[in-house]
Amino acid sequence: MAIIFYVNYLFLIKWFFSNKKLSYFIVNVVLILILIYFRNEIFDLFEAGKSRNFRGKRPPMGLRYFMDFLTYMIPVAFSIAISSGQRMKQAEEMKSEADNIKLKSELQHLKYQLQPHFFFNALNNIYSLVEFAPDKAKQSIHSLSKLMRHLLYKTDVEKISLSEEIDFLNKYIELITLRLNDKTKVFTSFPTHVPSLEVAPLLFISIVENAFKHGISATQPSDINFKMEILEDEIHFTASNSNFPKTDSDKSGSGIGLENLQKRLNLLYPEKHEFHSFLNNGMYIAEMKLKTK
Repeated sequence: MAIIFYVNYLFLIKWFFSNKKLSYFIVNVVLILILIYFRNEIFDLFEAGKSRNFRGKRPPMGLRYFMDFLTYMIPVAFSIAISSGQRMKQAEEMKSEADNIKLKSELQHLKYQLQPHFFFNALNNIYSLVEFAPDKAKQSIHSLSKLMRHLLYKTDVEKISLSEEIDFLNKYIELITLRLNDKTKVFTSFPTHVPSLEVAPLLFISIVENAFKHGISATQPSDINFKMEILEDEIHFTASNSNFPKTDSDKSGSGIGLENLQKRLNLLYPEKHEFHSFLNNGMYIAEMKLKTK
């Protein structure tokens, strides 16, 4: 039985999982019959050495071969079961690895999609300052260089500290407010003492961009508010802005920001996030909740 098991497990099992199943079973049948024959020959030798009084009555040869054959099929089935289990485990590991690679590729694609979108919006803001406020335009370019440094060196990781992300948001808001008129009021409320939490980079910027894009009017007063709260292992981020929706002809942005955010949240924080937006008394409100543990 040990011979049958190891011959199958180490050598013949490869045929079972390929197109050689018939050869696999033929070789096993021949191997089992040969071993049964030698087993019976050895048994007969021992029987021959006994006296007639001690010789046991044996069943017919056909029945003996049949019963022995069934018995010797046990290690064959056992080797198939073990190899099948190992192959299933390897298949699961390969599937898990493939899913992980696919997840990383999709996240990388979303990140690369987000950065040009962000850069495009920032350049639009600077362009609007060049004509009537060149000094502010220079200051904006300097601020943009700091933001781009963050994009280059801080976003090529899975997570960054929440304090760094808040600092990035503050710099971006400062950059945007340079071109705003007196009719637009921007209020921020970020925690001053930030615990040592980590989040995915560029996770809040799409909400901030969207608030500036749809919350500013050239003729009417407008308010934009950003608030972040940290409650134990949850981060609550809220943006509210006056609602001045853009028309289809307005190309100030590609419109991928919030869609990109929703996809990233689904991939990075499955069942650990909430994101919804709604209108309330003329204010557009976007709320996001993250569980960091």
